[in-house]
Amino acid sequence: MNSPVLTIDGPSGVGKGTVARVIAQQQGWHLLDSGAIYRAFALAVESRSISIADEKSLEEIATNLDLAFKTHADSELVSVFLDGKDVSKVLRTEETGEKASKIASIGVVRAALLKRQQDFATLPGLVADGRDMGTVVFANAPFKVYLTASADERANRRLKQLQAQGSKGIISQILVDVKARDERDSSRKHSPLKPAKDALIIDTTTLSLDEVIAQVSELVKA
Repeated sequence: MNSPVLTIDGPSGVGKGTVARVIAQQQGWHLLDSGAIYRAFALAVESRSISIADEKSLEEIATNLDLAFKTHADSELVSVFLDGKDVSKVLRTEETGEKASKIASIGVVRAALLKRQQDFATLPGLVADGRDMGTVVFANAPFKVYLTASADERANRRLKQLQAQGSKGIISQILVDVKARDERDSSRKHSPLKPAKDALIIDTTTLSLDEVIAQVSELVKA
């Protein structure tokens, strides 16, 4: 590994994306949202009408995925470009997230996207957020964080996010979806969701975003 890497792993709704973006801007490092990679891959598969049973075609798409991220100093959003097109909005929908979660369990897909993700580790440094960044993709990273929070709190955060976007949601259904995805991610055969043995574990349930960022920032400085 030729550049420093900070990995931020954890389930959905713990604030990984926001924390990763802020730390990347503070350090002047590159940013990798691995969840967006799988979501973009799901969109690419869908746009080509490829069956998830066609592993050869899935591998080819994953190997040649044209993806780029762009942070904005005056915005909390991170723009994601697939094949040169801004797909940021459609990438964040629940539907795309569900498709990505299912397709991420396919071994040939994870293997093909592994190298694509590792290529983001260039100077001056990288902040990588996802579910297996510290355990698989960047297992030798010097800085590792695992964020967690109660399922109820994460469901509430998702509901607020949907409302802020002008969408509606039913908290009971969101909670069911959160728990189902947790189970799927933690029990999958390939790269299951779990903290790296040397990761700093932070429970964000009762912490403010600034408090979480302060802890992660201190780790990198130390």
